[in-house]
Amino acid sequence: MQIYPIQTGYFKLDGGAMFGVVPKVIWQKTNPADANNLIDMSLRCMLIEDGKRLILIDNGTGDKQSEKFFSYYYPYGDETLDNQLAKYGFHRDDITDVFLTHLHFDHCGGSIQFNKDKTGYQPAFKNAKFWSNKDHWQWATHPNPREKASFLPENIKPIEESGQLHFVDIPKEGILKNSPLGFDILFVDGHTDKQMIPMINYQGKKLIFMADLLPTVGHIPLPYVMGYDTRPLITMSEKEKFLQKAVENEFYLFLEHDAVHEVCTLQQTEKGVRLKETFVFNDLFSQT
Repeated sequence: MQIYPIQTGYFKLDGGAMFGVVPKVIWQKTNPADANNLIDMSLRCMLIEDGKRLILIDNGTGDKQSEKFFSYYYPYGDETLDNQLAKYGFHRDDITDVFLTHLHFDHCGGSIQFNKDKTGYQPAFKNAKFWSNKDHWQWATHPNPREKASFLPENIKPIEESGQLHFVDIPKEGILKNSPLGFDILFVDGHTDKQMIPMINYQGKKLIFMADLLPTVGHIPLPYVMGYDTRPLITMSEKEKFLQKAVENEFYLFLEHDAVHEVCTLQQTEKGVRLKETFVFNDLFSQT
């Protein structure tokens, strides 16, 4: 198995929304805001090469939304999904599986693209299976008013219409062992219903793709919960359990949204679980 970090770009979000009830005077120490109160966010995805399978975990915002839509999020950076895949010798047509942690636009927008004459939509990965789960799919296709702006029909419905949609099972105990993707999956409900967190054994380490369970290192303290989360108290409970396991088992956390740090580890302190170390992915793991 070989894993590659795939940086699909950067964008900006309101710092207050990203930290909920935590005051700006505190959160800006780790996530400094600009004059408009916006903080930098990464759209970092993961590519897993495992035998004949090439698995892409999440895929950023894509580029099909309107100029007005993107004006709310200030996308920037020269990195794209295509040039990042090419960096490692791959093309999007090589992707065999697209695993979507959840269906918010910044995680699945790259799944679908315009057709040639822009009269409709088509999968951006024509040879891939798209993986979600039934409960989250139902949640996203019948959205509540709070999340409706993040669940965009043009990102979701064409996947089902393509015939390329597949579901993983939802376990009773919260973790799906030996999933069809070859890694374990932790299911969490605080941010959105049945978000999926990949847990990967890699080069002797346990690597966790954090998605929106832990957006940045600034979100490690328990009360630092996004205003976007639908069930913040559940998020805190899920975070507490996960962070304790991460310390006890020396997990390496792959950060999708941290604009500065790619991977981190945690430690127990008098104040609770806190950051231990940060790493550049390709420095931490050998590329053979």
